[in-house]
Amino acid sequence: MRQTPPQVGLTRTQRADNFQGAFRAPDASVIAGRRILLVDDVMTSGATANAAARVLLRAGAANVDVLVFARVVG
Repeated sequence: MRQTPPQVGLTRTQRADNFQGAFRAPDASVIAGRRILLVDDVMTSGATANAAARVLLRAGAANVDVLVFARVVG
């Protein structure tokens, strides 16, 4: 994962752009065919979970689910 600027104060589009290329799968052979569970403490726009899930799916994950403890609305 590369370091990204803080998401606070960014629009939904800026949040998504902020994570472009931020994640990578270290070893696709470990991920291929597996069901993956991502855990996020607080989901605001979903940009973080979306970016991470896309990388995992491209690496061959069979399914990616996201468990969120709190969701910011509004």
